[in-house]
Amino acid sequence: MSIGFQIWFVLACGIGLVWLVRFVTIGSVLRRRYVLKPDAFQGPPENAPRVSVLVAARDEEDNIETCVTTLLDQDYPNFELIVINDRSQDGTAAILARLQRQFGDRLRVVTVRECLDGWFGKSHAMHVGVAESRGDWLLFTDADCRQTTRHTLSIAMQEARTHGTDFLSIIPMLESRAIWERILQPACSLVLIIRFLPQRVNDPKKRIAYANGAFMLMTRRCYNAIGGHERVRARLNEDIEMARLAKQRELRLRVVENEGLYQTRMYPTPPAAWTGWSRIFAGAFSSPPRVLAACAVVFLVVLVPWISLGVALIGRASGTADTASLWGTALWTWLSVVILQQLVITRFYAGVGIARAWSFTYILGVTVTLGILVNALFKVLGATTTKWRSSTYRGARTIPQPQSASPNRVVGAEPIQEPAAPT
Repeated sequence: MSIGFQIWFVLACGIGLVWLVRFVTIGSVLRRRYVLKPDAFQGPPENAPRVSVLVAARDEEDNIETCVTTLLDQDYPNFELIVINDRSQDGTAAILARLQRQFGDRLRVVTVRECLDGWFGKSHAMHVGVAESRGDWLLFTDADCRQTTRHTLSIAMQEARTHGTDFLSIIPMLESRAIWERILQPACSLVLIIRFLPQRVNDPKKRIAYANGAFMLMTRRCYNAIGGHERVRARLNEDIEMARLAKQRELRLRVVENEGLYQTRMYPTPPAAWTGWSRIFAGAFSSPPRVLAACAVVFLVVLVPWISLGVALIGRASGTADTASLWGTALWTWLSVVILQQLVITRFYAGVGIARAWSFTYILGVTVTLGILVNALFKVLGATTTKWRSSTYRGARTIPQPQSASPNRVVGAEPIQEPAAPT
């Protein structure tokens, strides 16, 4: 047997061992999952502190009404809702004006006309919103989120107070409408889950930190201690960076999954998903070595078994009689690794509520995911730019370049004005 074949078999044994360990341990991992559901707590909390719910909206005409109405329908007894219309050029302003007339003082809308130099748009909008808020707690959420129960805010506050949490982030349920979403989203999400396992994030002794900007509930004291959005003004992934700052200051960070509280459809088109997940990975892994390591693990542990199986099939079919036994051994070895991998993925999909049948598309999704990771690597290196919400940024942590021809200026929050009818 040649040295090449020997190395190949050793590699198969090593990767197979990785998947065998995952097969043995995935049951306990799934059992330890902590998932918040609508029946997690009964009723709103007693002596409910005032919460300021803040939503930054830029060109969200398709989502903003559902976002606002499901938030205002919450049974939490003491909250204010502030929506920051961040330079929207579609029908968002008109929808917000109508909703404000409908709900009166229950909804406050402020308008950002321009973004300050050196700020990422969402962070600037939230910074403006916080200046207008009066709550002891702050909830930051996205305009494309839909609450699926009236108890979301009450349950989140009960969860935070029960665990003495300063900063609670609830991971959204992902809404997938198209086939490509069902293939890609779980594969991308699994990369983040492996890196930011909630049990590790919630351990104050571990440095690893994570938060999802779709739902971040924190005390105002925590917000001020980490420097607010001003501290992360030039970060594309301000949510993860805020979580890192909170843990550095020994504030209690907690991340939990949800089932039945709220959901979001992250990206409506494949190009948007490519750009969005590239941005997420660039911010989540933050440095070239970490992104490169993620690329290597995905390629080696997930894709190499399938590639090797294909090579073994070709070798078995085209090899000579002298090498038939060797190629046959390679074929069965790599087939075993692939089957073991598929068993783990199928069990994981079923454990998190995804139909088992979609687990057989995982290899397609993870192939695209690897491409997204490579794209994220170029972004972290500063070799390519990121276009997001009509603005262009270079690197994961650099200062965004203003897109307007006119210089930006300091802009405060303005009460919403009745917009002219769109043409």
